[in-house]
Formats: sequence, C-alpha cells, structure tokens
Amino acid sequence: MFDVIFQDPNLLWLIGIASALLSTYAYLPYVFDTLSGRTRPQRASWMIWSVLGSIALASQIYEGASASLWFAAIQVGGTVLIFLLSLKHGTGGFLNRSDACVLAAAAVGVLAWALTETAVYALAITITISMMGGAITVAKAFRTPETETLTTWSASFIAATLAIVAVGGLDWVLLAYPLYLWVLNGAIVLAILLGRAHQARAPIFVPRHTKNAAQVLRGV
Repeated sequence: MFDVIFQDPNLLWLIGIASALLSTYAYLPYVFDTLSGRTRPQRASWMIWSVLGSIALASQIYEGASASLWFAAIQVGGTVLIFLLSLKHGTGGFLNRSDACVLAAAAVGVLAWALTETAVYALAITITISMMGGAITVAKAFRTPETETLTTWSASFIAATLAIVAVGGLDWVLLAYPLYLWVLNGAIVLAILLGRAHQARAPIFVPRHTKNAAQVLRGV
C-alpha cells in the first residue's frame, strides 16, 4: 500500500494539497482567538518561528521539495501572520539578548549555506534553534492551557503527518522540517491536555478565616 502511495506522484500532490488546506484551517481559529483575546501567542516563539521557518522553506525549495512544499509554505505564511498579531495581542517580550543570539545563529546557517551551496547546514541550525523556541510555547501551554487553541495545534499535527507522507520516500533532508513540526505540534497538544488535566485536579483552597453563610447568619 505504502509503495503505491510513494510511487504515485498525483496521489502525493493530493496529499500535499490536503496537508496545506488543513494547515490553513488550523490557523483560522488561532487568528480568531488571538483577535478576541482568548489566545495570547508567545511573541518570542512566533518571531523565532517566522524567521527560521522562512529559512527552512527556502532550504526545502533549494533541495527540491515538491508535494510536501505546500505544507511548508502555508506554515510559514501562517506563522508570520500570528507573529504580527502577537505584537499587539501576544504575551512576553522579544528582541532581547537571547533572541539576538538566535538570529545570529540563523545567520551563521545561511552563511554556511551560501559558502557550501548545501542547504542542509541552514536547515539543521534552523530546526535546532526552532526547538528551543518551541520549548517556550510547550511550557506555556502546560502552565496556562487556556491561552492556547487546541484545535490549531491538533490540526497542525495531522497536517504535518500528511506532509511527511507527501515527501514520498525516506529523503531525510526533505523529511526533516515536517517531521520536526510533527513532533513540536504533538508536544504542544500533549502539553495543553496535561495542563488542563492538572488544573482540573488542583484543589480549591478556602482561607480558614473566611466565614460561611451559616456563620454570617448567626452573627459569629
């Protein structure tokens, strides 16, 4: 079955387009929730993802990605949009010293790409640093799951799965970016669910000095 999928370019294109459409759908609730104030994107994470996602997309194009490229393009476009919205509706700072170090490391990857004409270096540095930025959102999703949109991350996880299939074989260079996003999106979904479960189990403490209704009526 999988051999048939990998050898049929038309089917791979359909899977790639399905991945892109699902990615587009995934960003819609996140945008609406951000504008309404229900979701507060982490500025640092989305800034890092915007820059590094653009580099990863360029490296995928350079390395000859085809059907899976739809997914990467939509991911980058949606990421840039969320970052722009986070400037007004997000949480946390950006462009601090650590962010500058991240951008400097990304520049080193691009320089290595230019000197060696091999996009693998830029892609490897991009994914490594993106994991660091992603860890911020994973931690935030666990601490305050109500500030993240579960639908977006779940749909993105499925879209990444389709993008992995759309690569059409074990080309680790082309698989690297969608595989990374598959892991990241899955980690965020898990963090949200665990965060919600943790909050549901948290006991509600009532101060001992607080009077109940019966005490108030008795004048105690």
